[in-house]
Amino acid sequence: MRGPTGNITTDTNLDSTDAVAAAVTALFVPGDRPERFAKAAAAGAGVVIIDLEDAVAPDAKAGALAAVLAALAPGEVGGRVSALVRVNPMGSDHYDGEITALLTAAEAPGAGLLGIMVPKAEDAGAVGRLRAQVPQRLALVPLIESAAGVVNAVELARVPGVTRLAFGAIDFALDINADGGDRFLDHARAQLVLASRVAGIAAPLDSPSTEIADSGKVADSAMLARNFGFGGKLCIHPAQVAAVRGAFAPTKSEVQWARSVIGAEGGAAQVDGQMIDRPVTERAKRILHRAETEQ
Repeated sequence: MRGPTGNITTDTNLDSTDAVAAAVTALFVPGDRPERFAKAAAAGAGVVIIDLEDAVAPDAKAGALAAVLAALAPGEVGGRVSALVRVNPMGSDHYDGEITALLTAAEAPGAGLLGIMVPKAEDAGAVGRLRAQVPQRLALVPLIESAAGVVNAVELARVPGVTRLAFGAIDFALDINADGGDRFLDHARAQLVLASRVAGIAAPLDSPSTEIADSGKVADSAMLARNFGFGGKLCIHPAQVAAVRGAFAPTKSEVQWARSVIGAEGGAAQVDGQMIDRPVTERAKRILHRAETEQ
């Protein structure tokens, strides 16, 4: 399989859930554009998501599935492409066939399937039944895109074996008839972060920014997600990856602050006028851990 950055590894027993749970950037690529798969893998995202749902026209879905299966098939060294796959919604005409084909393909040693992303996730029971079909080494990511999904987020996150949640803001805004701007959906973002924390799974992936050319706006949206407690962000274009990754990485001033806090740990102390106690030192340790991970 390929690792989180797209590099090939020959260990076919790697647990894909770890890579998906740790990913800060997750880049979508249309399933009917196989010429873009390798480019997506080389874009530096933590994980690639090949999309069989919204990015593919109804009359192109069969061809897209065939292209995805071919791309995930084992090559001479591990999987030729390593990716999550967003299938069509549960209950749709395409869903059962996609799940059957993907799980059959995943049985081949060296196959590149990392797991399944489930769009329009609302029913924890249905997600649990899917989890029972999917090998535990593969990730399962429910995508929350509706009012029912947000209300049921805790139950969805608590399904044994769910890797992490993801937020689809555009469809959610349509469902509740709200403006799609970031700050109008604060309540939904907070619910997904809280549900993930309560369930003890990885922090969720935020909805992608609709901006592509303006990296500053992409970074601002990613910083908002980080401050809410998200663990990463979905991307819809390779140009977004660097801005999102940079927004989630600790700044130099944050690292300096964290080091000063750790240096004062062990007694009553102040740093920059702030009393140092356990929650402050724990936050400092997390910042330093993130900084070390980014190196």
